[in-house]
Amino acid sequence: MLIIFRLAVFIIVSVAIYLVSRKSLRSFRFHGFYRFFAWEAVLALVLLNLDFRTYQQTSLHYIIALVCLTLSALLAIHGFQLLRREGMLDSRRSDPTLLWVEQTTVLVTVGAYKYVRHPLYCSFLMLIWGSFLLVPSWQGGLLALFSSLNIILAARVEEQENLLYFGTAYSDYMNRTKMFIPFVI
Repeated sequence: MLIIFRLAVFIIVSVAIYLVSRKSLRSFRFHGFYRFFAWEAVLALVLLNLDFRTYQQTSLHYIIALVCLTLSALLAIHGFQLLRREGMLDSRRSDPTLLWVEQTTVLVTVGAYKYVRHPLYCSFLMLIWGSFLLVPSWQGGLLALFSSLNIILAARVEEQENLLYFGTAYSDYMNRTKMFIPFVI
């Protein structure tokens, strides 16, 4: 019964992910192309590890997983709020592959964005590895690696898009901030 539930959820959520991503899937030159595959892999990972009976709640990997998942949620909320509040969202921005929250017309460089260029992708990486650590397995490890690789590729492609849109302001921003981890990388 759990397998049927997981399969049904995977299909339904995959259709939603496809509908959100369909314009980006036309070319690997769009960051949404890679984000689609990251989302699909993390969906599979979450569903793979969606069996509360298998959680070893006193293990170190479980505790680290909870910390990662909590930090992921907090950083995502913070990042989305900053984009909405500071980014001057404008649906008339000419790139049809952007999600509504990505349609910023002002470069956001405050809050978490002061320290990393991609707090939402950083949040997603914490979600990936937190989900993996709930019930580590080789299948989960492969999904986590695949998803992480696609998020890194999405971030790199998005940086090229941001350079085209924001110009030297984004180039300067790249020089003073790290990609995912403050003061490290």
